[in-house]
Amino acid sequence: MKLHINKFLIVTVALLGFTACSDELELEPAQSISESLALSTPENIQAVLIGAYDEVGVDDLFGGETLRNSELLAATDELLWAGTFNAPQEMFNKNMVAVNGDATEVWLEAYQTINIANNILSALDVFTDQAQADVVEGESKFIRALIYFELVKFYGLPYEAGGGNSQLGVPLVLTPTRGISEENNVGRSTVEEVYAQILSDLNDAVTNLPPSNGIFATSGSAQALRARVHLQMGNYASALADANAVINSGEYQLEMGSFADAFNNDANSTEDIFAMQVSSQDGVNAMTTYWATPQFGGRDGDIIIEPAHLALYPAGDDRGAFFYNDGGTFTSKYTNQFANVPVIRLAEMYLIRAECNVRLSSATGDTPLNDINRLRTRANAPLLAAVTVNDVLLERRLELAFEGHRLHDIKRLQQNVGTLTYDAPELVFPIPQREIDANPALANQQNPGY
Repeated sequence: MKLHINKFLIVTVALLGFTACSDELELEPAQSISESLALSTPENIQAVLIGAYDEVGVDDLFGGETLRNSELLAATDELLWAGTFNAPQEMFNKNMVAVNGDATEVWLEAYQTINIANNILSALDVFTDQAQADVVEGESKFIRALIYFELVKFYGLPYEAGGGNSQLGVPLVLTPTRGISEENNVGRSTVEEVYAQILSDLNDAVTNLPPSNGIFATSGSAQALRARVHLQMGNYASALADANAVINSGEYQLEMGSFADAFNNDANSTEDIFAMQVSSQDGVNAMTTYWATPQFGGRDGDIIIEPAHLALYPAGDDRGAFFYNDGGTFTSKYTNQFANVPVIRLAEMYLIRAECNVRLSSATGDTPLNDINRLRTRANAPLLAAVTVNDVLLERRLELAFEGHRLHDIKRLQQNVGTLTYDAPELVFPIPQREIDANPALANQQNPGY
């Protein structure tokens, strides 16, 4: 497909399609190098890989806006968008247009990231150390799977458990795009095909990645993401196996001091399975930008928490008190503009294990009651004597509130957003109009309603 690069990137990721010209007067940009140089040595490839992580963490992606977008599209009476930006206002109102700026930027940044991963994967034969090559392959495939999973959830109709899933997903581009030509025009693959590619990448990542890898992707990160994918597909047995393996790996521990300890951390907490790294010098925490007030580095308090959400928490639950008032009620999950952005927490794995065990009438790893009460103990919430699937789903809403899960949970559970059904066109992003205009293969593949 045609990738429209709208900015020059840092030197380590400038290989996205601009090669050197033969005319000496046609010089490469000073901040750019050709892919032949960028991918010429293991050290250079490692630098490009750092650039891929950096791109994953931009504000339009996992710097926070994809998480925000899920919550806004799913919002009814529990949240209020009070900001002045038009694109998220359209999401909140469920009346997006094909030129919605934020939907366009997610697409552009996502395919830019995928192209970096594809470039790395094309150059693995540069490595003489096979173990090193395997890790780089695993990290690149984890990144590609993470991005494709977000793309297919936002731009395609929901995955239907047990269905053929022939509905259109997103274009699958698995080789580098290093120039713009007609052969780069790629149409949309089916939702089934995109999910199959995501799982293929994650299977390789689980195999190739080590259990410990600093702040970067690990076998646990890949297995946790695979648990999330299987859950979205309604494959409860596989989701259960993956979540249980992550819990039992010993690599992660719940922050048991308090619920608050899982958030606003300058370094990964013990329960962060994967988080975007932010500091005062690098990275961005767009969750703070939109969910916090100016006293915590946010805008003007763009997203206000409504009483209908607060009413979900039982008396004494610390999570129900994890808010502050500043001309409205705001979540305390994002009060440090330089904190890392959690993408996958261990708490989610306990919730997946509990839900799958309930649905399968099993107790793999532990009973659903024990898993749910483990989280409620940390939150000082009243302990339960028994759990149903509805109890687990409510616990998931309370524990993972405002972390980017709401829309995707509604779709997999086939619930409504107000009067809109889970598969309503209003809950699916438009294919950006600029892509429709530029790519003939997408000309007749716009989503319904746009």
